[in-house]
Amino acid sequence: MPAKKKKIKRKTAKKVLKKKTLKKAVKRVVKKKAIKKVARKAKRPIKKKAKKSAKKEANIIGKVTHYFPHVQAAVIKLKAPLSVGDSVKIKGHTTDFIQNVVSMQIDRESIINAKPGQEIGLLVKSRVRQHDVVTKV
Repeated sequence: MPAKKKKIKRKTAKKVLKKKTLKKAVKRVVKKKAIKKVARKAKRPIKKKAKKSAKKEANIIGKVTHYFPHVQAAVIKLKAPLSVGDSVKIKGHTTDFIQNVVSMQIDRESIINAKPGQEIGLLVKSRVRQHDVVTKV
């Protein structure tokens, strides 16, 4: 026993701090597991926050993969069909606007309709960023 006490005294302040934070983390994990066990015993599902509603996911056309500022065009990877004249909403962290599709291109050739899976160039009226979501209005 006396040998262990000497080792504890020799520890630096950093190691003691690490040990305290480790203890806190272990307590949190144990607490979460206890809550899950209680929920299972009571046969109640644990409530989790819904990330996105099904309504919003149904209208998603695609995501912005690139933006060309000189020509104000966005490259969009499509998940649903899109055609000229459709109204789209582009929403992101700093982006939020609605516009009509005026011009679409694939490999510098104008197209009228685009199918899911294609990457198209879309003329936009405002700056967009990667990972902005494009939905049909």
